[in-house]
Amino acid sequence: MGWRIIYVEDAMNIRLYLDNLKVEKETKEVTIPLSDIHSLIIDNQKITMTIPLITKCAEYNINLILCSIEHMPKAVLQAFNGNYQTPLIIKKQIDWDSDIKSVIHKLIIKNKINNQIDLLKYLNLDFDIIQKLIKFESEVNEGDTLNREGLSAKMYFRVLYGSNFKRFEESVINNGLNYGYSILRSQISKTIIAKGLLPGIGIIHKGYNNPFNLSDDIIEVFRPLVDWYVYTYLKDAIVFKREHRLELIKLTTKDVLIKGCRQTLLNAINIFIDRILDIFEFGDISKFEDIRLLYGV
Repeated sequence: MGWRIIYVEDAMNIRLYLDNLKVEKETKEVTIPLSDIHSLIIDNQKITMTIPLITKCAEYNINLILCSIEHMPKAVLQAFNGNYQTPLIIKKQIDWDSDIKSVIHKLIIKNKINNQIDLLKYLNLDFDIIQKLIKFESEVNEGDTLNREGLSAKMYFRVLYGSNFKRFEESVINNGLNYGYSILRSQISKTIIAKGLLPGIGIIHKGYNNPFNLSDDIIEVFRPLVDWYVYTYLKDAIVFKREHRLELIKLTTKDVLIKGCRQTLLNAINIFIDRILDIFEFGDISKFEDIRLLYGV
């Protein structure tokens, strides 16, 4: 599996050259082995990309992300060749036990709220809200029927970005959150597909118009990493700049903690999904492993 995340913005053409990505600029050319590439992000509407390159990216299971004129991720190319057991794995996914789903739902939400608490502590923000989130985390039940996730999120975002902040309004903060979440979601989707799963069949999320329900389940525990960057570098920014996009992409190369051990974020995503699959397979919730995020590292 590749490890490099390539962001292409100022090229004229990108094409295939002997199992390499060739990036052609006005004054120079850059060649990168496709086997090294985990994700390829194309962020320029004028770039010409060849079909042989697109096909080869699929063969190498490269996460190919296409951005709009507003620089927001709009499309992801995912290869069909995810796993040779895909039909069997999908059948199991469709038949996932609803009781186990409720248990995993609880574990994911508790993990998410814990990471939100850790971020507020790291930033030395509102002590009273931290205490309320600690209480909410202890009250999360199976299926989160008490909506502790929603209540926690409402308080958490207001502490981070101000009492007037609204999640889906047009703003620099929301542009940063949307961009960071989209990049992270695409990385998660790549791993899900590689395991033979359908990203549209989720555990928590069940939107009929959402082809990434499972991806949106997994991303929950990782979101505060994007929240940290946006708080630190975009809270008072006037414009969402290229440098911000690049740094949000780099977030997916950072380390996190899983069972107290440092892992790259991409490797942690892989382990986290495997542990959830183990719970469905064996019914043993002790296999769940919390993700703890490292801020500012």
